[in-house]
Amino acid sequence: MDLDKLRALVELSRLGTMTEVAQATGFGTSAVSQQLAALERQVGVTLLEAAGRRVRLTPAGRRLAAHGRDILAAVTAAELDLAARDEPHGLVRVAGYTTALRRHLLPTLDGLARLYPRVRLELHESEPDEVDALLDADLIDLGLVYDYTLVPRQWRHSPTLLSTRPMVLAVPPGLVVADRIRTPDDLDPLRDLDWIGNSRDTGDDELAERLCALAGWTPRLRHRADSLELVVDLVLAGQGVCVLATDAPETQRVRTVPFDLARTERRMWSLVRAGTQAWPATVAVIDRVRAHADNEVGAMEEHDRKDR
Repeated sequence: MDLDKLRALVELSRLGTMTEVAQATGFGTSAVSQQLAALERQVGVTLLEAAGRRVRLTPAGRRLAAHGRDILAAVTAAELDLAARDEPHGLVRVAGYTTALRRHLLPTLDGLARLYPRVRLELHESEPDEVDALLDADLIDLGLVYDYTLVPRQWRHSPTLLSTRPMVLAVPPGLVVADRIRTPDDLDPLRDLDWIGNSRDTGDDELAERLCALAGWTPRLRHRADSLELVVDLVLAGQGVCVLATDAPETQRVRTVPFDLARTERRMWSLVRAGTQAWPATVAVIDRVRAHADNEVGAMEEHDRKDR
């Protein structure tokens, strides 16, 4: 079975139109149509059917596309396995959320360059849903994404857990609230306040809603911002409350209150396309980010022990 033809079918199942497949594969629309027609002849089964002016996959086409994703991933894995003994080299295109890039990737760049001078990085600041789409389109090689223990995500690509960080509540100056949120009643002072969410992702909204649901009420999400600096500025101006991860530098500027009410942590994951887990350059970047995150946790725990 010709892999280019199989790839065209897989892309059609993902993208939905011949035009988008042509753009993704670099072939013209007529060439894609010819590839799919030739694939039908090879397998002897109808894979496509008309749907108005478009085409859609038949049940047999959907089954073959599902097999095709596994086959293409296995081919990629085999190619990378043969190259796995090579020293890490090449361009690694990384997309990730701001804290992952600023706090965990950028500090590793000098050490990475010393260890693997042939590895080059290209960085994109992106939220988790955007990272998934970039991996779908083969526009990046590695994603750094997050979810929350109270709001887990189902990743479309191969995940590896890199670190976890406790979440804390950022509150305005002068607000009378418990030093730790231990019971649902400790959330009562926040009931009538505005909450601040993320303008590019819904995870923070869902986290606030699930936390407040433990106390039996729904938070009023009023402001939205992508920049953590702006989020904290809004809190300091008395415009609302929000949840932050403890590794965000912005937590140093504002009063924060820990949660004991429920396990409330942000998890950092790496994502790669199936079959590419063994590419040496990507592995090198992931290992450095994970090591940096682990060292930072150790330093924070040591600082907390000294404070006690």
